[in-house]
Amino acid sequence: MLKITYGILCLFWVAAHAEVSPKFRPEVIASDLGIGYGVAAADVDGDGRIDILLCDKESVVWYQNPTWQKFVMVAKLTEQDHVCLAARDIDGDGKCEVAVGAQWNPSDTNDSGAVFYLKAPHDRRALWTPIQLSHEPTTHRMKWVRNSAGRFDLIVVPLHGRGNVNGAGAGARVLAYHRPANPEDPWNTTLVTDSMHLSHNLEIVPAGSPAEAESILLCGKEGVIRLDPTEKGWNTRWISRHQGTDLLGAGEVRWGAFAGGQPYIVTIEPMHGHQVVLYTPPAEGPKDGLWHRQVIDETLVDGHAIACHDILGMNNRQIVIGWRAHHKVGSKVGVKLFYTSKEDGSGWQHHLLDDQMACEDAIGADLDGDRDVDIIAAGRRTKNLKIYWNERN
Repeated sequence: MLKITYGILCLFWVAAHAEVSPKFRPEVIASDLGIGYGVAAADVDGDGRIDILLCDKESVVWYQNPTWQKFVMVAKLTEQDHVCLAARDIDGDGKCEVAVGAQWNPSDTNDSGAVFYLKAPHDRRALWTPIQLSHEPTTHRMKWVRNSAGRFDLIVVPLHGRGNVNGAGAGARVLAYHRPANPEDPWNTTLVTDSMHLSHNLEIVPAGSPAEAESILLCGKEGVIRLDPTEKGWNTRWISRHQGTDLLGAGEVRWGAFAGGQPYIVTIEPMHGHQVVLYTPPAEGPKDGLWHRQVIDETLVDGHAIACHDILGMNNRQIVIGWRAHHKVGSKVGVKLFYTSKEDGSGWQHHLLDDQMACEDAIGADLDGDRDVDIIAAGRRTKNLKIYWNERN
């Protein structure tokens, strides 16, 4: 009887997901972006709603849910562009803390870069106070990551190592910044890794529980590594390794999972490349061996964004991909959703969300509290910020 019931349940699950019909309603909430380098989603004002934060060329702003009124957090911090931000509630008060990377000049591997912690005012709609921290050149990406003590470190990834020329030379020094009780006091830093060149992006690997430390994925010229925190530092495990090949590494990386719990990793290859690549754990050989590589799309033009969430309610994570065709006049741009009900990483279908968005960054968040993940994307050449409201129900 149990076998029959289980079989019937499986058939119901397959039938329920065999004809998935993604449905999204686009809404433009800004059309005056400078570049729109990075977006984040977090509760800024503590009202229980997820707001949208944007790191733009000459300002850092947030858009208040549900009216999407814009508030400037800081104006031009450095002569060169702002380039990245991290937003997360790291002290449990229901309001996010924010850090920003700036002075973006990837060709200057000695004197460029800047890192700021933004101190919130009492009224978070007012201007925030920037506190400048130490930095490595070519500051490029950052995230708040939970450590083994349950506190949060700011992990900052530069594109290049100091003095690096044409992607060669010293590796990029990825640092963990440890926030003091008074953020205006000096911040100590520790080295996470310096094994990667052209380290274009990072991702947090979900921990097993809120009490556990979080691991991270880092991608770059050499491929993808997983970094696990230990008492003696960060342990490095290679997911993909491109040394000695004609590939140029990975530019974007995100963690995903199938319905059965098997993890996968998705990348855009090479950096600013044309391929969407799926990595799954090796079925045979050493447990810590390189993962199986599978190309699921190779039609991108300057791929630059990935988000992985269960957007369609399929009990697995689907993949959002954005591409921008920067400096490639006449090429198509867009945002696309990939989904599958297969547990082996095959059978991917895709749904075109937008063919008018030159996507620089994309994220997912439940913005309206309906338990469905909506998609937020920022356009570089199109200079727009859009929400794709998930209307699958």
